Amino acid sequence: MIPVPNPEDYDVSIENGFLPTLPPLESLPDSYYEPWEYIVKNLQGLILSKRLREVVDTLPVLSTDRLFGEPQWRRAYCALSFITHAYIWGGNKPAERVPPPITIPYLKACAHLELPSVATFASVCLWNWKPIFNAEPIDTLGNLDTIDTFTGSLDEKWFYLVSVAIEAKGGPLVPLMLHAIENANGGDRAAVTQSLRVFAERLDDIGNILLRMYDDCDPHVFYHRIRPFLAGSKNMADAGLPNGVIFDDGGPMNKQRYVQFSGGSNAQSSLIQFFDLVLSVEHRPTGQKKDVDLKNEERKRKAPEPNFIHDMRKYMPGPHTRFLQRVAEIANIREFVQQHSYDRELTVAFDACLAMLSALRDKHIQLVSRYIIVKSHQAKKDASANKDNTKTAKKVNLAHRPKTESNGKADDKEKQSLKGTGGSSLIPFLRQARDETGQPAVDAWTRRLLAKQSGAKVNDNDDEGQIKCQGLSGVWRVDDTHGGGLCLH
Repeated sequence: MIPVPNPEDYDVSIENGFLPTLPPLESLPDSYYEPWEYIVKNLQGLILSKRLREVVDTLPVLSTDRLFGEPQWRRAYCALSFITHAYIWGGNKPAERVPPPITIPYLKACAHLELPSVATFASVCLWNWKPIFNAEPIDTLGNLDTIDTFTGSLDEKWFYLVSVAIEAKGGPLVPLMLHAIENANGGDRAAVTQSLRVFAERLDDIGNILLRMYDDCDPHVFYHRIRPFLAGSKNMADAGLPNGVIFDDGGPMNKQRYVQFSGGSNAQSSLIQFFDLVLSVEHRPTGQKKDVDLKNEERKRKAPEPNFIHDMRKYMPGPHTRFLQRVAEIANIREFVQQHSYDRELTVAFDACLAMLSALRDKHIQLVSRYIIVKSHQAKKDASANKDNTKTAKKVNLAHRPKTESNGKADDKEKQSLKGTGGSSLIPFLRQARDETGQPAVDAWTRRLLAKQSGAKVNDNDDEGQIKCQGLSGVWRVDDTHGGGLCLH
């Protein structure tokens, strides 16, 4: 029997989950790194004045030898991530080359933290918050603030902080469910049932926090002002990066290579993937149906195919990725519930967790609809209305996608290929991930109920953005060429 891992051995907090136990550094303490901190603190002014790139180009190449301890390495990574994305996306056209003053220290920080050279969920959320009052808990939006932003807007702060509050609210579920796994090993049905009940209730609380996004993040501001800065370099040809970006390390130009990375994505949240693992929710490549012909034993032996969710683990801090791998090895709760399916309290508690997690994903789909799908329709209409205006130099914006057909087929194509900041198609993956969440339910009636709920449709042409509460199932077709992805982070 594989022992249950100690979360702290994997940089996972007992109190805060995948957030650090202590608040992240707001700036590096060594004045040697003041050039980085000055740029980050003045990012909005440098972007507005179009001076960011010239300032970054003339920076000295600072050594990372004066970074001590993980908090300092994280702060360096966050600061350089914001500078990098502002440099790439902060001009009229995206820059495909990141200069040595940023590249050299950035690549070292990324290597140390086992992260790719791109702004990830860790840089904009996990390590980018501070409490308003140190003595108060951080699992509420009433006691959180953001350290860095691209735009300086309250909308951008709120966008990040909703995710931070979710991570904080879900943090105690990590030790709770590890104990549930231990109790399952010991055959304690009552203890497992109680843990599952707490888990389901906390998932409901997390869903309520997610819906707070509507309070202070305007969809127009998010779509047109915030979202472009969060984009990666993968599948970004339409936005002006057909090959990706080059991180210039100062070596010979003929040895420089383009790289392509997904941008920040909610799928990079280790917490959400932890929820899936402890409940034995399996995700397949977008468009792939469940292999009902395989028996359970054969399915376990079959090597998992690569999919977007597994790929997103490459964008998590190294210790968090290894923690999820260990959790996958020891997850036993669903098997335990199946073995004791005669215990109705146990099965109902387990299926309630799946129902709450499915409902959370449904709320996420509705959020995507309002902030991405509806705004995409509006942006396309606006672009069409202004197509006869005099052409002027305009900033390349992810919101504007070229219309290649005039017979109505372009709309269908856009629905299929509309991408999130992770560089992947939105709705196909979200819908399938939601549907897959209900499939491990032990009770056949619960599985049928969740399957029926996932079959509802939404009015995606609502110009006011008032998305109906039925979800988006059945509206969008799968686009296998781009894979799936989450769009919000």
